[in-house]
Amino acid sequence: MSDKRCDNILVRGVNWIGDAVMTMPALRALKLANPGSKITLLVKPWVSPLFEKDPFVDKIILYEKKYESIPGKFKLANVLRKHNFCMAVLFQNAFDAAILSFLAGIPERIGYNRDGRGFLLTKRIEFDGYAKRLHHIEYYLNFVSKGGIEAQYSAPWIYMSVDERLDARKKLEYLRRPVIAINPGATYGSSKRWQPERYAEIARKVVEEMKGSVVIFGGLAEKVIAEEIYKRVGIQNASPHHPEGLGGGYDLLQISRHSLLNLSGRTGLRELSALISECDVLVTNDSGPMHIGYAVGTPVVAIFGSTSPEHTGPTGKGNIVVMKKMDCAPCLERECKNRDLKCMDAIGSDEVYGAVKQLVASKKAVFFDRDGTLCRDPGYLGKWEDFEVYPEVSRLKRLKEKGFVLIGITNQSGIARGLVDEDFVKQANSIFIQKYGFDYFYYCPHHPDAHCPCRKPEPGLLLNARAEHKINLKKSFIVGDKESDMLLANAAGAKGIFIKTGKENFSSHADFTAGNLEEAVEIILMNSAVKDG
Repeated sequence: MSDKRCDNILVRGVNWIGDAVMTMPALRALKLANPGSKITLLVKPWVSPLFEKDPFVDKIILYEKKYESIPGKFKLANVLRKHNFCMAVLFQNAFDAAILSFLAGIPERIGYNRDGRGFLLTKRIEFDGYAKRLHHIEYYLNFVSKGGIEAQYSAPWIYMSVDERLDARKKLEYLRRPVIAINPGATYGSSKRWQPERYAEIARKVVEEMKGSVVIFGGLAEKVIAEEIYKRVGIQNASPHHPEGLGGGYDLLQISRHSLLNLSGRTGLRELSALISECDVLVTNDSGPMHIGYAVGTPVVAIFGSTSPEHTGPTGKGNIVVMKKMDCAPCLERECKNRDLKCMDAIGSDEVYGAVKQLVASKKAVFFDRDGTLCRDPGYLGKWEDFEVYPEVSRLKRLKEKGFVLIGITNQSGIARGLVDEDFVKQANSIFIQKYGFDYFYYCPHHPDAHCPCRKPEPGLLLNARAEHKINLKKSFIVGDKESDMLLANAAGAKGIFIKTGKENFSSHADFTAGNLEEAVEIILMNSAVKDG
């Protein structure tokens, strides 16, 4: 963004949860282009939890309420001045972001030329017709690209620890699968909210027809809507008592026959993100939780009325947008000027329920690491003379006969390091498909420093497999010879089988340990028989 190197960059983040999620790829591009620089994010307190574990953010400064007055802005400017930032990257479009960075004495100030603030910027990015047409993820990537940074497209990703995922899983373990999350609120305005009675119809069908369960999410402002939905579902024998062992400090949780749970107003942002990641599908209005949904890899059914999915719709595989064409939509209004909200009225519960059924995964799979698990691990496998498949791989056909999908998942950072040719990786992977009956093979080609969602133990590869092959991860197994494979299993909720054919001899996170692939197959078949029985 500048000919001069800047080692201390301030990023003024945006104020809405959904918008904050959509800035994540641009923030990642900024950090990767300045790997030695410190990135400090200035955001409102309610947005900051999204970035608590983000590897592309070094420090967070909270834009607290005490800074909102005119004297407060001068106080915040003084706080920022003490950090000696050499550059301010303004994701927020407001005049306020530009004047703050100016008052803080930050010499280079970059932002879209909007809200009358151009004279305060040292580098103005034009808000032209092209920028106006972009999805907001691309809008922010366009900003950093026009600022001089090579910004390749990537999907937003909320980084969570294994402990956060396990804690969320424990809170939902009493619910029957599939677990469908519904988010009936939308902070922007009533024009983005589908009717509570139709959400209730979806919930009732999930419970009665799918034999699954429903979790209702929302903020404090949506508690009345959530309670209305809960009452409308009409399940008998609802209990207000705290289920033994549920944990998490929830008082008077409403749970009925392990099928309905109302958590509206009861979760923080990070806990909400983790809980949504543990659900099988999220049904939601265009809202902050919708963006959280696809940013944690949960399949999303998004209901749109007044807003445009071309600009703010869910991105990635395995999501469905439900929207009706109307002369007046998208209008982008907070409240319907016609007072009829026909764009939402036209969307029936049967259509939305059909989308939910389409996204619910039912297949079971076994995921295999490659080097050290399926074949010998020589280090960075890049030569055919080092490619030695273990003979027990031929026994995996027994899993196919029992209905398992076989999928390979492998980290291949040697590609990014320039040590392994990517074509070799593809050819080696294809041998398992052509000769040993694997259904698909996924690999991560990135360097560890890229902190990509697809590098194990992050579950990005598994989530792609879930979307593309309709895999139920909770009914699946992961076989690998490394601790990262077992951490991956923990993150996804699959059973992890540590196999002693690689360079590591022990895993503290494995559910089972096997000496070789043949033993792993026996473990899978035995445990599957117990579940099926």
